[in-house]
Order: sequence, then C-alpha cells, then structure tokens
Amino acid sequence: MAYTHQRYDDVEPRAPGMHFLRDALDCENLGVTVVDADEGWDGMEHDHADGAHEEVYVLVSGRGTLTVEGEELALESGDAVRVAPDASRQLSFDTDSLMVIAGAP
Repeated sequence: MAYTHQRYDDVEPRAPGMHFLRDALDCENLGVTVVDADEGWDGMEHDHADGAHEEVYVLVSGRGTLTVEGEELALESGDAVRVAPDASRQLSFDTDSLMVIAGAP
C-alpha cells in the first residue's frame, strides 16, 4: 500500500499525552510524535546523539517552552524549531497544548 492512515489519539500514549506514531504508520526512517499536553506538562531532558536523530518541533496550539542546551525558547502557536541531534532539549507547556514532533537520522 502506498500510504498508512492513523488517528493519533487512537494510538496508546507511551507517556502522558505522548502518542508515538512511527510504528502505527509503518515509518522506516521518520519518527512522528504528537504531544497532547495539559497545562503544566513537563517532559524529560534528553538528546538523540546516539542515533544522529534531528527533530523539528511544531506547536500547533497553546503556549510552552523548549529549552535547548540551557537556552529557553518561548513558543506560541505556529512556531517551529529544529534541534540538532547532540543538543539537549526539554519541553514544558503553560497551557493545554498540541505539538507535532518529527525526527529522522
């Protein structure tokens, strides 16, 4: 089949509000995550240096902060940020928010 269709909210979250779609969409090289976050949601600090996995964060709705290498970036709806694989990153949200994260080596 030339495509795969999946509703993100039909995929069991692997962490509160985090719907990992790579397997559900049968992606070979691309990771896609939807974060459906409640106000006050905080993610863990991490990087992807081991897999050379860069990511793009797109805030669809809401307001939050993406901290990259200790620098806080205030995000509003419509903002997109690319983060290099070896950079540490951490997300938090001030309001109920919806974000899409795409990543690939």
